[in-house]
Amino acid sequence: MSDAIRGATELPAKRENIELQTADGFTLVGELSLPVSGHIAATLVTLHPLPTAGGFMDSHIIRKAAARLPALADVAVLRFNFRGVTSPRGTSGGSFGEGELEQYDLAAAMDFVRERDLPNVWLMGWSFGTEVTLKFGREHPIAGAILLSPPLHRSTAEEVAAWAGGERRLVAIIPELDDYLRPDEAAKRFASVPELEFVAVEGGKHLWVGEAQTYRVLNEVVARLNPMLVPLPRTWPPETTGSL
Repeated sequence: MSDAIRGATELPAKRENIELQTADGFTLVGELSLPVSGHIAATLVTLHPLPTAGGFMDSHIIRKAAARLPALADVAVLRFNFRGVTSPRGTSGGSFGEGELEQYDLAAAMDFVRERDLPNVWLMGWSFGTEVTLKFGREHPIAGAILLSPPLHRSTAEEVAAWAGGERRLVAIIPELDDYLRPDEAAKRFASVPELEFVAVEGGKHLWVGEAQTYRVLNEVVARLNPMLVPLPRTWPPETTGSL
């Protein structure tokens, strides 16, 4: 019998507490979640919301990506606390870097991914995490980046435009009812990147609260990382109909 996947559901994965070492001398705490099968179709490096507003590696979309996507989509998920951030996993060294010093945190995560030889690497930033992604993600060997609720507070127009014409895919998932940047304005501010994959989510809100919004976001992510596995199942084990 299958059970419905809900907010607290944690599906099977190989989970490992990890530490990341930054070039400026700090230790960050995190977790790597891998598919039990050993087959990794893609790797998702997650960058959490604003630390000074309660963002951390357990912010719910990131926690649910790590809890579900290794089992549902053969996706490895790396999540970690930015410098100075505390979660049940522990506290990362350093202090809030205003979106600038966090470039070293991203670099440490990418060093870890390279050392582990994890394939098909994507970044997923949420809110503040999108600022770090836009400002510094292009420096790293990634397949693409997903921007979840980008506020565009710290990213300059020049930093956004720099993503145009490159090989890295850029996906912006914009909630209709966002507190900071709604679809019409977002379309204008991302117009400098004609290749942008723009997703406006009807009824969506900045914090993506509720299972319906979580399910939509995770489907949009997997549609880029392992599109053969969308739509994601809503139960575990997945229900089968017996038909092809």
